[in-house]
Amino acid sequence: MHSSEQQRFAELVTSALGYYRQDVTPFTLAVWWQGCQPFALEQVSKALTAHATDPDRGQFAPKVADIVRILGGTSTDRAALAWGKVYEAMGSVGAYTDVVFDDAAIHAAVADMGGWQKMCRSSMDELSYLQHRFCESYRAYSGRGEFDYPKVLTGDRSPDELYLKRGMKPPKPRVIGNVETARIVYSKGAGRLDLPALEQRRAA
Repeated sequence: MHSSEQQRFAELVTSALGYYRQDVTPFTLAVWWQGCQPFALEQVSKALTAHATDPDRGQFAPKVADIVRILGGTSTDRAALAWGKVYEAMGSVGAYTDVVFDDAAIHAAVADMGGWQKMCRSSMDELSYLQHRFCESYRAYSGRGEFDYPKVLTGDRSPDELYLKRGMKPPKPRVIGNVETARIVYSKGAGRLDLPALEQRRAA
C-alpha cells in the first residue's frame, strides 16, 4: 500500500474491528499498517472478509497475523515461494546481470549467502543445501521488522565508473516480480544507484 492509502486503510481496520465491538487505538492502527503495508488495500479488505466468514476463526476478532497468514501463507510457504523466484531468476537472468527483487528479505538472504554471483554459479550438487540455507535465512529476515539489505544484487559486470569513463550508461538492473514493490525495496536498501535506472524486465 502507498502512504496515500493510510487513511482508507485505517477506516477499513476500524470498521472490521468494530464488527467485533473492539475499540481501535492509534497504536493498534500503527501495528496493523506496518504489518499489512506489503499488501494492496483490496487484498487486505478481501482477507478481512475471508477471516470474518471462516467458520473456525471468524468468531474471534482478526489479528495482523491472521491477515498475513491468509495473504502470504506460513513462513515456510513464503520461504519456499521466495526460493522458487530466486531459482528461476538464477537460470533465466544469470550471474552477469544486476537484479532487484520485490522482496527485501530475498536481498538480505542472498547477500548472507555470498551474493548473487556466487549463488548463480553454484553447482547442481549444491542446490539442495543452497535451498535449505536460503529458506532458513529468508525466514529469519522476513520475521523481523527492519533489517539492512543491499538495494541491488550485483552481477559479475564492470563497475559503473568504467562505463561512465567510456561515456556509456551502466546497465539497468533486471526487476524480478512486481515493479512497484521492487521500487520500494530499491529505495529503502543500501547503496546509491539512481532509482530511474530500474526497468521492469521480468524473468521468463
